[in-house]
Amino acid sequence: MITDSFDNQTKTLISLEAFYGEQRHTADRCLLVFSRRLHDELLGRFPCRQIGEIGSVNGMTPIWCFDLDGRPLAFYLSPVGSTMAAQYCIEANWICGATRFILFGSAGSLDAEKTAGRYVLPTEAYRDEGMSYHYAPPADYIAVPGHRTVAEFFREKGVPYAEGRVWTTDAFLRETSGQVARRRAEGCIAVEMEIAGVQAVCDFYGFSLYAFLETGDSFSDEAYTPEGLQEANHAAYKLQLALELARRL
Repeated sequence: MITDSFDNQTKTLISLEAFYGEQRHTADRCLLVFSRRLHDELLGRFPCRQIGEIGSVNGMTPIWCFDLDGRPLAFYLSPVGSTMAAQYCIEANWICGATRFILFGSAGSLDAEKTAGRYVLPTEAYRDEGMSYHYAPPADYIAVPGHRTVAEFFREKGVPYAEGRVWTTDAFLRETSGQVARRRAEGCIAVEMEIAGVQAVCDFYGFSLYAFLETGDSFSDEAYTPEGLQEANHAAYKLQLALELARRL
């Protein structure tokens, strides 16, 4: 079973050195950008230089870097979904040395009363995906300790937020009414597709994850409402917050 997948007793057979050579250390902080629009905004707004690329049979993903207040900040266009978003963090660490990742994505609201007009700061993520079970012992939820740092930053900025559990799933077309009800009963206030896997990888390798989400679509009334999803995906203010958070790290 997938819950038996965690093995920290025997050696790993594949090394990234075989693909990328020796590990490099160019930028310690890295933005995980899920919006092509926000990715291109960064390219146009700052004097960016390419410091590496993540390889795949589907094509190469450049890792870009620019100086923010005199310190290098890396970013790349992350795949959607827990498995590949987490895998790219591992490879980005090898390629450029990043250990502090800022994830600012979108999510579906499971509790409109708590999330309306507020960013969601995940405190724990329900592990309804596969990646996390290879990097952490089996459990229903994984803690997201970086939420404390993000909450302190949001309080200082006067930005409204809600802290709470989130539900990570790779199968967004199988978000059934029964699953929504169970996750909501457990205290989940949003559903998204990356946090559990990315956090598990960060814990395993000693990285830090700082995550905040903007809700767009909603499941709060037992029916799916897609309005607001595109705006949440590409919100420019979300990018600005990520940049200001990077300055603090």
